[in-house]
Amino acid sequence: MRATSILFTTVAALLLAACQTAAPPAAPAPEQAAAGVTPSTFRMPAGSGCAGEVDRFQAVMDNDLATGHTTKAVHGRVSAEIENARKSCAAGNDAGATAQIRATRTKFGYP
Repeated sequence: MRATSILFTTVAALLLAACQTAAPPAAPAPEQAAAGVTPSTFRMPAGSGCAGEVDRFQAVMDNDLATGHTTKAVHGRVSAEIENARKSCAAGNDAGATAQIRATRTKFGYP
């Protein structure tokens, strides 16, 4: 009787131990990016001339805001300057718009 009791207790303990194992952690959803990291879905806009320069710099600024690399206030100031360059570009002043983008990049520390 005692051997049966010990055997039953041992089997029960093993079964309970098996129930206590932790499940592996769930993998993060693919669309979730870590804080401060550009998502793998980010694509730099194509284009040439001043329109391409304007679109690419705006994309960089939008990404920096989304990833926490800049504040809304700075994003707003830079975007306003980008908009001025966009207007110059639309008016046919390619060189002026490109120079405005370069000046804004330098002013705000973008290479």
